[in-house]
Formats: sequence, C-alpha cells, structure tokens
Amino acid sequence: MSQQPEDDWWNRLYDDSADESAPEPGPEPGPEPGPDSAPDDTLDARFGSAVLATAPPSGGAEPPPGPAAPDTARLRGIPRAEPLRVRAPWEPPLPPPRPRPPLHAVEPPSVTPPVRAVTPPPVSRTASEPPPVTPTPVSPAPRAPHPGHIGDGPPTYAAEPTALPAACAGELGQLVADTALDGARYGSGTLRAVSMRGDSARYRGQPRRDSLLTARFGSGTGALVLVAVAGGVRAAEGAQRAAADACHRVGAAVGQSHARLAEDIRADRRGELRSGLQRLAERGFGRLRAAAEPGAPPGEYPAGLRCLLLPADPECRLRIVFGLGPGGLFRLRDGRWQDLEPRRPEPPHAEPPHAEPPHPEPGPAEPPPLPADPFRFRACVARPGDTLLLCSAGLAEPLREEPALAAELAGRWADPDGPPGLAAFLADTQLRVKGYADDRTAAAVWEG
Repeated sequence: MSQQPEDDWWNRLYDDSADESAPEPGPEPGPEPGPDSAPDDTLDARFGSAVLATAPPSGGAEPPPGPAAPDTARLRGIPRAEPLRVRAPWEPPLPPPRPRPPLHAVEPPSVTPPVRAVTPPPVSRTASEPPPVTPTPVSPAPRAPHPGHIGDGPPTYAAEPTALPAACAGELGQLVADTALDGARYGSGTLRAVSMRGDSARYRGQPRRDSLLTARFGSGTGALVLVAVAGGVRAAEGAQRAAADACHRVGAAVGQSHARLAEDIRADRRGELRSGLQRLAERGFGRLRAAAEPGAPPGEYPAGLRCLLLPADPECRLRIVFGLGPGGLFRLRDGRWQDLEPRRPEPPHAEPPHAEPPHPEPGPAEPPPLPADPFRFRACVARPGDTLLLCSAGLAEPLREEPALAAELAGRWADPDGPPGLAAFLADTQLRVKGYADDRTAAAVWEG
C-alpha cells in the first residue's frame, strides 16, 4: 500500500519549508465520496471545519446578543447538560465524567421526628422518707363574725325591723328612715356616723326618735365639719321632732359663724369657743324646753344633744365637742376606753313620806331651778391611732355598764388595718345587749 497521500498531508500541515502562500490543491472531481471512502475524513479535519463554521464573518460587526431563551429544562427541574467537548491530539486525556442524578429526581423533604414526652418512672420511697408537701397559698384571716348580741342570753326583741311607723297623708315629710348612715374623710380624721331605731321601736312600729346631722361648711383647709347627734327620750312626747329641730337649729348657727369658729379652733382659743358655743347651744335647746311636758322635772328634756366640730386642716388636731342633756363622749386610746364626760351627780335622797313638809313662807314664788345637766364642753387633742366617739344615750348607757360590749368594740375599732367601712361600722354599733332596746346614734373619728 502506498503511503504517499498520508505523507503529503503531513508535509502540508507541519513542514515549515512548504509555501504557505501557495493555494491548497482542491479535491479531485468525481463522485462525492462516502463516509468509508473519504481519505481526508479525520478528527483533525472535522475540528478544522467546525472552527471555520463557527468563526464570525470577516470584516463584519458581530450582531448584538438577543434575549436569552428561557431555560425550560431548568424550570422543569432537569439538570442542564454540559456541551460536548472534543479533545485535540496534543491535549491530555479528559477526566471521567461525573455521575448525574436521574431525571425528575426530587429530594425528599426533611422531616423532623416528633418529640415524645418522657414520663419519669415513679420514684420508690422508703417508709422513713416523708412524701413531698405541696405549699398551700395562705390567705389573710377573715374578720371574726359578730356574735349578734352581748350577754348571757339574746335580747327580748328580734334583730330585724318588724313594723313600719304609722303615716299621715298630710305629714309625709315627717317620716324618717329606720337607719341613716354617713361617712367622710377630712384632714387627718376618718368619720363614720350612724343612727338607727332601737329593737323596741322596730317591734312596736314607732318612728326613730334619734336624729343625725352631718354637714360641711366652707371649702379647702378652711372648711369646718359639723356632726350633731340628738337622742330622743322614749317617754317624751314629740321627742322625734324636738331632736331633729335641735340639730337643724345648731347646724344653722354653726354655718353662719363657721369661718370664725374654724379660725378660733386653729388658734386654740378655747375660752372664746366655750362661751360662744354655750350661747349657741342654749338657743338651740330653747325649743326643747318648750316641748317638755307640763309638770316634768326640771332639767329633763325630750332629747340630749352632742356636737362635734372637725376642722378640715390636716395640721390642726384640735377637736371640739359640746352639748346638753344625756349622751356620751368616749375616746379609745391604746386599746382602752376613756369616758371623757363625768357622770351627773345623783340627786339627794327625798325625805321620808311621813315627815311633815315645812310650812311655806309668804312671799313671791321662786323661779324654777337651773337644769341638772350642765353645758358640756371638751377640747380634745387628737393623737395618731385615737378614736373619738360621741353618741346618744342609747349607746352610751350600755357602753358604760356592759364591759363585754366595750371590750368587743375596742377589739374591732383598734384594728391596725384602719377604720371600718360603712357596713362594718353599722354592724358594730348595732351589737345588741339584753335590757337596752332604745335608739342608737353614734359618730366616730379615727385619727391617722
């Protein structure tokens, strides 16, 4: 076999002595050779033809790149195939191709295994080991319930009202409620006031004879608070109207002079206060004297009056109490009650009935003696923690004569948590004692 064609190809490609300017001989005419009969169908020939086909045309500008077509294979999740590369004879051998994932292969999503709650096994305890104790929240101790009554046995009458008072169509304005309750806070004091029917009046359908008046005159630190307590006597005719009238008359007089009274209290002018309040009380009690029954003993009025003047200035701790007739004024200090009103001296014993009366001397009739109850005036300097109580005879008498009632109220009103609310104060003052069934009216001031 002749090697001439292969040598000519080698000489034309690699021989430096060959004339590069000479034109290459074209293919001989004849029928188109097939794939088996073409002598120049080699790898290098195909590479050269491929380079010529992809080269840009000489002398022309390269056309601008158009918009890239969307990669549909990537959108479908199919990995993009790399272009086929043909190795030249002088290049080193290509590395083996990397394995490709199969088409439409989807990685499974990562699933977090569920966490199961592990219950610890029960701990075996020995007989000597005590079981665990669960702490129980401790709530404050509730206030002790009221016993309902004081003494060995229950009172005669029921605790709740039974009958209403009789009413008249033309005097409906004269009706009063079974219970009146009020309260306030001024300066350093907290006020609680109440007036209620007694057990006897509730059972018999009688009106409340006691009267209560609470009023504030002025504003700011110059204001003055008046509390008037009038206790009606059960056997006196018109005691209810007389007690209410006494409170209103005293209230009107204090309201007209409240600025001067408040100034005297702040300046501690006790002498001026005593003389002025005595005249004021005498004018207010004039109606009570006129309402007394004919032939009644001198000094016995249809009602007793106690009044408290409480300044609104927190820097002033002087409290003024004045009045006439039966009633009481007490102070709770350090857990013990103090009676601030001395008792009226007992009248002298009457002469025996068989003794002959002295012969009356001729002359003009003597004027009626002065009232047995003198005017009462007290100026109290309040201390933090004190409780000042003024009340009608319906509460003053059992408080003086029943130590159990005094001890019960002292224990409740000396509470370090502060003064009681209105409902608690009402429940405290209506603690019943056997043998005491009159109306009760009271006003108390807790000092802060």
